Amino acid sequence: MKRRPHALLFDLDDTLWPIAPVIASAEQSWHDWLSQRVPALTERYGIAELRSQRMALLERQPELIVDLYNLRRVALAQALHEIGADHRHLDGAMAHFAQCRNAVTPYADVAPGLLALQTLLPLGVVTNGNADLAVIGLQHHFKVNLAASRFGLAKPDPAIFHAACAAMGVAPEHAVYVGDDLRLDVQGAQQAGMRAVWMRRSDVKHAELAGVEPDAICHDLHDLRHWLEGQMQH
Repeated sequence: MKRRPHALLFDLDDTLWPIAPVIASAEQSWHDWLSQRVPALTERYGIAELRSQRMALLERQPELIVDLYNLRRVALAQALHEIGADHRHLDGAMAHFAQCRNAVTPYADVAPGLLALQTLLPLGVVTNGNADLAVIGLQHHFKVNLAASRFGLAKPDPAIFHAACAAMGVAPEHAVYVGDDLRLDVQGAQQAGMRAVWMRRSDVKHAELAGVEPDAICHDLHDLRHWLEGQMQH
């Protein structure tokens, strides 16, 4: 029999807000910002070329996956070096991207959903991304916010889930994790000994993954609350 949950932890991107339009807009704004300050860079590299450079860098240095900001920063520094430009705009470029990347719009169910859920259980976050919950205005809902960039390991490594559970003061078997990615979130959490809910929002393209069976499938936080209330009656 499943044990009563004592904590609820969340993924962020594509679980609490859609991320693709945010990143697309941030990439364009970032490129425009760079074009005004380092035109030689953007004349040589378009948005797609800079993205390809980051992916190539990641293949060479896979450890950079734990901090996507740092990956972007290192790749930009390399691109600036290649064209013989100095790095005086590097900090400004990264600050601009961070501002744009945090301009997210949570799904309509998120604000009321988090308020309702936090009356049932303490809430936490485990993320591979770089969203700033304080800037976004959601930090007050969560007891723990653990990001791969600070922890040094990324999902689906069990260690980051275990660290979040420890910070929440619960054993993994008493925690539920909610996320949109079957491999990183559902399989990762289950392999760490947690129960995992697949947040399958209808407007997000989801990749199927053979052999992964979520403990539940929810379409929004209202679904999640109803499922959770059922689990807490056991």
